[in-house]
Amino acid sequence: MSLTTAYQHKLAEKLTILNDRGQGVLIRMYNIKKTCSDPKSKPPFLLEKSMESSLKYINKKFPNIDVRNSTQHLGPVHREKAEIIRFLTNYYQSFVDVMEFRDHVYELLNTIDACQCHFDIGPLHSSDPSFARLGQMVLEYDHPLKKLTEEFGPHTKAVSGALLSLHFLFVRRNQGAEQWRSAQLLSLISSPPAMINPANSDTMACEYLSVEVMERWIIIGFLLCHGCLNSNSQCQQLWKLCLQGSLYITLIREDVLQVHKVTEDLFSSLKGYSKRVADIKESKEHAIANSHTLNISKILFCGEEGVLTALFAFMALSFIRDEVTWLVRHTENVTKTKTPEDYADSSIAELLFLLEEIRALVRRHIKVIQQYHVQYLARFDVLVLSDIIQNLSVCPEEESVIMSSFVSTLSSLNLKQVDNEEKFDFSGLRLDWFRLQVYTSVLKGPLHLHENPDLAKVMNLIIFHSQMLDSVEKMLVETSDLSIFCFHLRTFEKMFTMTLEEPSMLRYTIAFPLICAHFVHCTHEMCPEEYPHLKNHGLHHCNSFLEELAKQTSNCVLEICAEQRNLSEQLLPKHCATTISKAKNKKSMKQRQAPRKGEPERDKPGAESHRKNRSIVTNMDKLHLNLTELALAMNHVHSFTVFEHTIFPSEYLSSHLEARLNRAIVTLAGYNATTQEILRPSELLAGVKAYISFIQSLAQFLGADASRVVRNALLQQTQPLDSCGEQTVTTLYTNWYLESLLRQASSGAIVLSPAMQAFISLPRDGEQNFSAEEFSDISEMRALAEILGPYGMKFLSENLMWHVTSQIVELKKLVVENMDILVQIRSNFSKPDVMASLLPQLMGAENVLKRMTIIGVILSFRAMAQEGLQEVFSSHCPFLMGPIECLKEFVTPDTDIKVTLSVFELASAAGVSCDIDPALVAAIANLKADNSSPEEEYKVACLLLIFLAVSLPLLATDPSSFYSIEKDGYNNNIHCLTKAIIQVSAALFTLYNKNIETHLKEFLVVASVSLLQLGQETDKLKTRNRESISLLMRLVVEESPFLTLDMLESCFPYVLLRNAYREVSRAFYLNRLPASTH
Repeated sequence: MSLTTAYQHKLAEKLTILNDRGQGVLIRMYNIKKTCSDPKSKPPFLLEKSMESSLKYINKKFPNIDVRNSTQHLGPVHREKAEIIRFLTNYYQSFVDVMEFRDHVYELLNTIDACQCHFDIGPLHSSDPSFARLGQMVLEYDHPLKKLTEEFGPHTKAVSGALLSLHFLFVRRNQGAEQWRSAQLLSLISSPPAMINPANSDTMACEYLSVEVMERWIIIGFLLCHGCLNSNSQCQQLWKLCLQGSLYITLIREDVLQVHKVTEDLFSSLKGYSKRVADIKESKEHAIANSHTLNISKILFCGEEGVLTALFAFMALSFIRDEVTWLVRHTENVTKTKTPEDYADSSIAELLFLLEEIRALVRRHIKVIQQYHVQYLARFDVLVLSDIIQNLSVCPEEESVIMSSFVSTLSSLNLKQVDNEEKFDFSGLRLDWFRLQVYTSVLKGPLHLHENPDLAKVMNLIIFHSQMLDSVEKMLVETSDLSIFCFHLRTFEKMFTMTLEEPSMLRYTIAFPLICAHFVHCTHEMCPEEYPHLKNHGLHHCNSFLEELAKQTSNCVLEICAEQRNLSEQLLPKHCATTISKAKNKKSMKQRQAPRKGEPERDKPGAESHRKNRSIVTNMDKLHLNLTELALAMNHVHSFTVFEHTIFPSEYLSSHLEARLNRAIVTLAGYNATTQEILRPSELLAGVKAYISFIQSLAQFLGADASRVVRNALLQQTQPLDSCGEQTVTTLYTNWYLESLLRQASSGAIVLSPAMQAFISLPRDGEQNFSAEEFSDISEMRALAEILGPYGMKFLSENLMWHVTSQIVELKKLVVENMDILVQIRSNFSKPDVMASLLPQLMGAENVLKRMTIIGVILSFRAMAQEGLQEVFSSHCPFLMGPIECLKEFVTPDTDIKVTLSVFELASAAGVSCDIDPALVAAIANLKADNSSPEEEYKVACLLLIFLAVSLPLLATDPSSFYSIEKDGYNNNIHCLTKAIIQVSAALFTLYNKNIETHLKEFLVVASVSLLQLGQETDKLKTRNRESISLLMRLVVEESPFLTLDMLESCFPYVLLRNAYREVSRAFYLNRLPASTH
């Protein structure tokens, strides 16, 4: 066939199109196979039992099916015809595409044979009318290899010639790692004088050609054109070498060809191939015995070399890709082996990491690469090419035009194009070079490329350099794409798990999620329905890998935090008691008997830092080492993209750290619902600070925003529930203080001591398992406020107020029951005779005092908590506390009540005490009234004060109502009554918009009269603690911002208070003297 015919047939264009279309058709067939093999995605009608007989009939009669006369067998098919057509149309068209593709390929092969093209891969690398034919093709290809060998027989010369041109390349790429190492294959420093020389190769495009691709060409090529194996020793040598390299080669996706079995089965059925069958068996034994060793050694070699140019970078990527893909397909398919470790490599993560590192280096320096190669093309390549063209002995017009365009295109390049970030496009130049290769490979053409190898060498060099300008990303995909993992997910996961178990490999684990970004490269435009599944695989595994890495890292961080907390806990003040005691009693201990032998001595803090032997590795050393490795992994990249999704590894770590820190803080509190045990707030705060200080020290190493993690975790702990719906320390401490401390305070087992500014436990048997003062003194309240913060303290306050309002509801009921009597008492409180008859009629007076005392205990605890909050807030935000206090001072009794409550609410949130408690006002306002009018509610509030005032003398009969100078209070907590009376009154009368001072004066007068009348009582039991009860009057005035001592003097003479103090003091000291002194 003439050169003119070669021009007309456009062989280059057809080869380019068919190569891509062949890949697309193959992927479509793969997708049909996967879809129909999965019951979830299989067309539903194929799963119906009614279809079974029809399917059997179709299989039996295919392709000659009489649709009209087979209604008995095809009845279900006719009924669901529309559904079947909808599902299977795409499948049918895909098989038609396969048939048409086959036709085009054979047509092209016949054209190539007719043109007698010379192949040298080294320099030349780059109801339908169809149903009858399609059905026939399906039948013919029932045994595909036999049919293909028949069809490819005429093309044996062309195919074998092309395969033989691979001999040199394939032998070199199959050398062992030791030979590569001795040849300094990827090293620039092996020959220092030549370091500045540009990297070059006579077979540039084949330097990074996949070994698996070459194996596929050789194995399948000689399978189809096997005649040359008996006639050509070189073909036989190349074929045997290829059989010794791999047990499996990839056909498409995870579908593989079991090389030796398939070849042996075919050759066994052919005459004259017994020697070849023996060669196959021998090669298989060699492959099983040696191939894994050879490839593992290559993997190690790939991890050693590190000095790279652009060419060396792509060669290294290609080598790594070859070894990884070999390992993956053999790990997945070699299942029956006595030595499975031969197909496992615990260091594979390092190789994957190096591959990603090289890719990142290329991308990072892409501008430098472009600057270098644009000058290389314009100042060197074009000159060499011009010289070669001029020295050609003959050059036809068409070839001359193409080569002139090469020179013209390259001559126009300059450095400014790179600086201006212009987009390069050399796809036309590369297609022209492909055309030129075709034209110069035709036997009858005047210009033969194999006679002018220099032209091929320089053009291949130019093609590579042009790809460095416009196709770097495509080159990265071509040389380092590991999307094979998308179809070997089990192996991928096993490799990741194995890497996590190897401490020295932890820093390379980030390579696994980065590899998931490769999955997008295995998509094809001819099979768009595959895209969502591939996307799901990529995102799911990237997510699971990062989740596991973040989990491992956060676990490691929290374990070190726990160790740091244990060290910090040794420095708590409570642990120094033993040391002080020993020092104090040192002399007496010497005088007594010596300590027992073997008695363990407690190490002092810091002892763990003393090392006699540095080789001894502690648990903390191991944790720090693991954390260093994991931190390097998580901090390796800021972000990367997987299927249009931008992934931030640091966000995974932040999320896990935040969740783990939340759980750790709750665990630190040590709350036990059964025994009602909990850690002291100050100890919890010390532990939390140890955790936080360590996490903050890691900020620059982890890549995560440590401040945000800590801030979010602590903020969540100030809420009732965290982001996972779990209880926080705010809920735990709120419940504990209400259910343990305040409940026992209400029952009299715990007493509020104003002198100590804490609740203290009374010595009683079996009622409590904790010391109240250890949980309620000033330092503990500060620590509680520090942990809970303003939000948590507000939650605590709201819960306290709920208990207060529940008591107020009961008090109102008691007032309503005694309404008539209280109205009379209010009118006749100064008439002893009338009072004598009215007071015995009151019901529940002791209950009123008890409930009011409970309210007082709760409000006293809240006041202590608010004081702790104020100190903490002043320490953290002094610039805010000043304006708040200043604003509060501007509030006067004449200020609008809404404004007053708004200001007080602000002040209360900062812990500042207010004359009127806004939280209590809001809580009482939210109580549902039982269809009563505001006037009735107001009347009940007034009578409640009267009820309290006339009930005070009853307290004198209680033995526990004795005033303790030591505690500055009473053992039955009645001193808390004063806070309850003042704050509840202020809240109630604020709510009803009445004058607070007027009603408190009324209470003072009625209470004074009631206590003065107690002086006339003759029953000593009723007056046993009269003096102590009298002191409540002064406490009421001291507690209230609305009352003064002058008001008290007008109704209760101060001399009575002075005498009461003297009598109480005298009785207190007398009780402390020994009995003999009396």
